[in-house]
Amino acid sequence: MPAKSKAQQMAAGAALSAKRGERKASTLKGASKSMAKSMSETELKKMASTSQKGKPQHKSKS
Repeated sequence: MPAKSKAQQMAAGAALSAKRGERKASTLKGASKSMAKSMSETELKKMASTSQKGKPQHKSKS
């Protein structure tokens, strides 16, 4: 599933690096922390590899 915003894509990248052991999981906060727990490495890779071009900074709440 592709990321819907730049913030979501960046959070997925942080969660992916923690999942791979490149970053300590204890440094994660908010969305990236919950993503690391609930998503597989494959799902995180798909979301983190989404292009940021044309994406809003944050997804609208509606």
